[in-house]
Amino acid sequence: MKLLGAYWLLLLGLLMGIGGWSWRRALGKGEASKRQKRKKLWATILMLAGGWCFAVRLLQLVFGTKEAEAFSVSIWAPRMQLGGMTISSTVVVTWVVMGILLLLALLIRIFVIPHMTDRPHGVQNVLEIAVEALCKYTKSNVGDLGDNLPAYLFTVAAFMIGCASVELMGVRAPTADITMTFAMALVTFVLINYYGIRKKGVFGRIRSMAQPTPVVFPIKIVSDCAVPVSMACRLFGNMLGGMIVMDLLYSALGNAAVGIPSVVGLYFNVFHPLIQAYIFITLTLTFIHEAVE
Repeated sequence: MKLLGAYWLLLLGLLMGIGGWSWRRALGKGEASKRQKRKKLWATILMLAGGWCFAVRLLQLVFGTKEAEAFSVSIWAPRMQLGGMTISSTVVVTWVVMGILLLLALLIRIFVIPHMTDRPHGVQNVLEIAVEALCKYTKSNVGDLGDNLPAYLFTVAAFMIGCASVELMGVRAPTADITMTFAMALVTFVLINYYGIRKKGVFGRIRSMAQPTPVVFPIKIVSDCAVPVSMACRLFGNMLGGMIVMDLLYSALGNAAVGIPSVVGLYFNVFHPLIQAYIFITLTLTFIHEAVE
């Protein structure tokens, strides 16, 4: 009976998909009234719903169904055996992401940069837009502190996007591990104090922390030490939250997890990391500005 029901649902999905496609095709192209546009929308929804139902049932008939597993989340990344040692998957995935980024940088250096012209096009145009936008954003926030700071921020953004992209392949993103986000925040913390000391000197940096009165000096010390902690926890919480939402979606849909997680994953694995990279860069520039002003 279950198998018969699955075949009926398979047929129903097929009929819905064909019916929606035929309905949309019958409505024709070109300019249409609001009523006709609504009909096209409903035809599209019917076609997509039928196609989804057909795909779900077909995959269940071919590969079978699996029992639902208990939902669980760990704040720590899974560990694996490598060369007789037990290491975190974050370490392995991080090195893979860095290797891919280095390879891309090498390919750009060999095949793109030597052929750059005064009239940019293609990859050169994309690179110039990204670099110029980041340089302008950096200067508008902290002034001219050299070319190294925008380069660092560009690397951080590329690394965060690369780490989030591996989640599309079913691997936990390194940025969903508190150890990774804390390491990134520590590097940023060192950079903040480096620019502060370079601008004011060691004693100037210390004196600025005692402004407007020496009474606030201990508070400034505590607040400065809290910077990497707050940045690490904020990034970790947001990336882990995105991972939990995707895991909940897979768990809720069960055997019907076809297509829908891919669409939702475009946000949590592409747009969401872009937003988090922007926030991380903005916070870095804000703290550097406070250190050098």
